[in-house]
Amino acid sequence: MATFSKITLSGSTDGRAIKVAATATPGTTLHTGSSTATTYDEIWLYAQNTDTTARKLTIEWGGTTSPDDLIELTIAAESGLVLVAPGLLIKGNASTALVVKAFAATADVITIHGYVNRFTV
Repeated sequence: MATFSKITLSGSTDGRAIKVAATATPGTTLHTGSSTATTYDEIWLYAQNTDTTARKLTIEWGGTTSPDDLIELTIAAESGLVLVAPGLLIKGNASTALVVKAFAATADVITIHGYVNRFTV
C-alpha cells in the first residue's frame, strides 16, 4: 500500500530557511532523498534574496557533473519566496541517494524555504 508524508527539507533545521553559503559547486545541501528504490520525493523550493542586487542561483538537481542537472535562474533584488522548484521529483535508488544542492553568485544573501511530499509505492 502506498504511503504519503509531508516533511521538511533535510538541510533545514526545524523547517527554517536554508542560507545558501556556497558560491560554487558542490553547493549547500538543501535535501537528501531516500536510498529506497520505491520512494519518491516531490520537492517544492522557494528562494528569497535579501541583497540590493539581483543574484544568480544555481540548483544542482541530484548531481553536479552534468549541465542537465543544473537549474539556473536570477533572483531579483529584495524579493522573496520566488518559486524555483515546482514539485519536481527525485527517486530513491538502491545505491546512492540523490542530493539537491544550491550555490549563488554571492554567499549568504539567498535563502531557500521549502518542503517535500514523500511517496512510497
